[in-house]
Amino acid sequence: MTVDILEQTPNTNGVTLSPEKPSNGVKVPIVENAAEKINPLLEEPKPSGYQIPRISLEQRHIDEPRALRVAVIGAGLSGVVAGIFLPAKVPNIKLTIFEKNADVGGTWFENIYPGVRCDVPAHVYQTSFSPNVNWSEQFAQGREIRAYWQGLARKYDVYQYLKLSSRVEELSWDEKASVWNVKVHNLTTGETTSQQFDFVLTAIGRFNAWKLPDYPGINDFRGLLRHASNWDPNFDPTGKRVAIIGNGASGIQLTANLQKHVQHLDHYARNKTWVTPSFAGDETSITPIPISQELQESFKDPNEYVKFRRGLETKYWRGYSSWLKGSELNEKSRQEFIELIKKRLAKRPDLIDKVIPDFSPHCRRLTPGPNYFEAITEDNVEYIQTPIKRFTETGIETTDGKHREVDAIFCATGANVDMVPPFSIWAHGKDLSQLWRQDGEYGFPYTYLGVGTPGFPNLGFIHGPHGAGRSGTVPHSVEVQVVFYAKLLRKVGREGIKTIQPSRKAADDFVQYSDALFETTVLSENCSSWYNSGRAGSRIHGLWPGSAAHATIVYRDPRWEDWEYEYLSPTGNRLAWYFGVGCTKKEQDPESDITPYIRDPATIDLRDLHESWWDLP
Repeated sequence: MTVDILEQTPNTNGVTLSPEKPSNGVKVPIVENAAEKINPLLEEPKPSGYQIPRISLEQRHIDEPRALRVAVIGAGLSGVVAGIFLPAKVPNIKLTIFEKNADVGGTWFENIYPGVRCDVPAHVYQTSFSPNVNWSEQFAQGREIRAYWQGLARKYDVYQYLKLSSRVEELSWDEKASVWNVKVHNLTTGETTSQQFDFVLTAIGRFNAWKLPDYPGINDFRGLLRHASNWDPNFDPTGKRVAIIGNGASGIQLTANLQKHVQHLDHYARNKTWVTPSFAGDETSITPIPISQELQESFKDPNEYVKFRRGLETKYWRGYSSWLKGSELNEKSRQEFIELIKKRLAKRPDLIDKVIPDFSPHCRRLTPGPNYFEAITEDNVEYIQTPIKRFTETGIETTDGKHREVDAIFCATGANVDMVPPFSIWAHGKDLSQLWRQDGEYGFPYTYLGVGTPGFPNLGFIHGPHGAGRSGTVPHSVEVQVVFYAKLLRKVGREGIKTIQPSRKAADDFVQYSDALFETTVLSENCSSWYNSGRAGSRIHGLWPGSAAHATIVYRDPRWEDWEYEYLSPTGNRLAWYFGVGCTKKEQDPESDITPYIRDPATIDLRDLHESWWDLP
């Protein structure tokens, strides 16, 4: 069927046609008032009523995070874990780890006194991702623990980031450049330099700066004077008269181990503490407890080892209620510990009342002390609770006027239990090390979740204040915290964040909650410990306000709304640098795997699907 074009009615889009005039047989529309119809079409479109200044796009792709210069201070357990995790989890990180000692290991590098060992099982005191199935003892000695952490550093090539024998002396924030100037003293060359970093994480440990007690006349003593953390490996205690000051973990281990070798031992123990057989039912010993050959052989089966380790470590995640005032579990622990004391001090019943604390178990850290009670009952040991008045050239005089001569004095008197950094950290005219001191503006380590503090941008603390829970294990708590910082650093690098710091309101809320929680626990009783800067009744900051499982949940999903940000984009637009040109670099590469989410359905766990930060199109 054909249609005569002349018979079709033209579509004029609403334009009025003039009377038809022949034009070679074609009907031509004649537009009347053409200017009125056309001029509006030539004008610039009018914007909507809501006006926003225009910006130019940042010429970058969203999957190209900026390079971040990150400094970690300290290469003990926390620093080694940071050196393993951060390069694996933070793309484009430029990592440097400063360590004041000649090698990694932290407290296990420094403490070499006789009897030094971990008071929890070796198979618990290790990482979750690279366990040692060949521990020689159930409770490893210091040298074996040191070898484990140094071995991890070699296995994961942490040494490439390390600056050994490098003591950090000061941090100062450059507000204009938004960088930290890190002043470092090289202990080998004597040179002092300053380096710039975008972010700093302290991993200096809780007892990183040992110090001798400030007794009158301490410099007059002519014999050997050492802190337990500065042991003289050439000292032979055989036949000597020695004094040990302090009854924390180091003092208890030293007393138990030296007693058999010395002629006489004076043990100064002014404060009482709960000395226990174990933390979670795994009783320690002054002598090695070997791992049976049969058990060792079973570890060759990975499934059997996982089963063994889970059964062992599970115990350390239980018992949170023993922390609570008036709890049945706490009272049960008290009675068990008292019976233990009476049994082991049967030879010296006069000591029983002298050693039983007047505060509840867990107010201070429990101290497993194998052979300690037996040692202080021996004839060559004097247990002294009278305060020290002064040191003399030949010994120690107590406030009752009694003088005791000794050949050597070992001070197991702890370190900086206030968790104040041993160097200045300056930002906006304030020094954090002064703010946190007892007489400072805060008077305690004021933080948000123990991971940051208002007024000090791009600064974090690994295993510092509030760094561990009542339960769990130290390695696990460190791993969880380092993963938290990996998430934070990825956010900073990916989103074009120039500075990040917790808000004061968020920090205040955390402190307020912590105070309320700790008031329900025995930690608020009248005892001094590193939980409260060694000041009985003061604010608790040494532990997480809750269980280890509780802390793990909080760190797993950061509350980014609790932080304050400055952005790299000069426009002030928080998305401009982050979003870039609107696509990824990866999708432009024809060889890249753009659909990693498509895999064998049998291997998919819906709880994790589309959750992995690295498994992206």
